Amino acid sequence: MNIEKQKEIIKRQDGLSNTLGMEFISTPEPDTLIGRMKVDKLNRQVFGFLSGGASLALAENVAGVASMALCPERISVGINVSGSHVRAVREGDVVTAYAKLKHKGRTIHEWQVDIKNGKDELVSTVHVTNYVVQASQKQGLEKGLMND
Repeated sequence: MNIEKQKEIIKRQDGLSNTLGMEFISTPEPDTLIGRMKVDKLNRQVFGFLSGGASLALAENVAGVASMALCPERISVGINVSGSHVRAVREGDVVTAYAKLKHKGRTIHEWQVDIKNGKDELVSTVHVTNYVVQASQKQGLEKGLMND
């Protein structure tokens, strides 16, 4: 999946992906995307391990960028993120998120995101549901109206 256009948009904006140091990487497959994030003081909890919330944020952002790449004239918002964490990651390591499209509907995209540590060991498995709408419906989203 080529995401060069989406990467340029993200670079120009303030937001969580830039704040946490996320990097997005194009893949040759049209239904996959990779993201990386170094575990540091911005995304770890007080004991020096990657925060579970930061893992979920990485997964949601990778899936969101992927949905934007699939539908470049639309906007994508995460409406459900659910994950299980199976391994701790110490500060200084880098985690890699591998997103795979499981369902592409007209307005709903389902993604499976596996996050691995620097040793390629599974850290978290996350399911992300994105709501994908026309950019003209942005105002309705802001009001909480996600009528199809």
